[in-house]
Amino acid sequence: MPDPLVLLHGFTQTGASWDGVRAHLQSLDRPVITPDQRGHGTAADVRPILLPAMAADAMAAATTSPSGNGQAALGATLALGGYSMGGRAALLAAQASPGRVTHLALISTTAGLDDEADRAARAAADAALADELESLDIEALAQRWAAQPLFDGQSPEVAAAAHADRLRNTPAGLAASLRGAGTGKMGSLWAGLPSLTMPSLVLVGERDEKFRAIAERLASGLPDAELVVVPGAGHAVPLEAPRAVADALEALLSR
Repeated sequence: MPDPLVLLHGFTQTGASWDGVRAHLQSLDRPVITPDQRGHGTAADVRPILLPAMAADAMAAATTSPSGNGQAALGATLALGGYSMGGRAALLAAQASPGRVTHLALISTTAGLDDEADRAARAAADAALADELESLDIEALAQRWAAQPLFDGQSPEVAAAAHADRLRNTPAGLAASLRGAGTGKMGSLWAGLPSLTMPSLVLVGERDEKFRAIAERLASGLPDAELVVVPGAGHAVPLEAPRAVADALEALLSR
């Protein structure tokens, strides 16, 4: 059987956020696995929520050992992709598991903050935001998160789908995720990009100016990367342009 494709969702989402992309990957000759990550959906209560643990979960999601105990079989390979928070986990997993990731897709994401002081400031801001989110019910939290300029310009259909997915979460799980796995809590992964020689995809929405600049840097740092900018899309590309994401993933897997 071909290696599975594991896709990791973003913060406040669940694995269901990939449903639109999966619908366009039905002819793909490999399993497509979209797990709920720690602090989210069915894994809302899983602890600790740390990026290395999430990276390990991603690798374990690809296969189970013959004993059926749910542990990753040593030497198993997979194609791996992630959006936003999921992209950070995917990038760390690829760096931490040399030779196991055959193809890598990074969508609307980053390799972290270079400066230690910037990371500390971001971690403090994320902790304060986590306190705010934890005080809300999930409906209010979902509305609060969607109101960010990052998500401006979404169609009513996309906004409704994103809102429904956020309601699958809990304030406690999301707050814990922000405190433990936010951008400020990860080290800079930029220096490790040249070691990732597998075929890679860096995908970003045309309207997502901040992450377009980051995507260009990611693509220039990876030895075998293709940069894809999706016309008209914003930050939440898997929801806004699932066909374009699926097409880009299929092209990546054919390399």
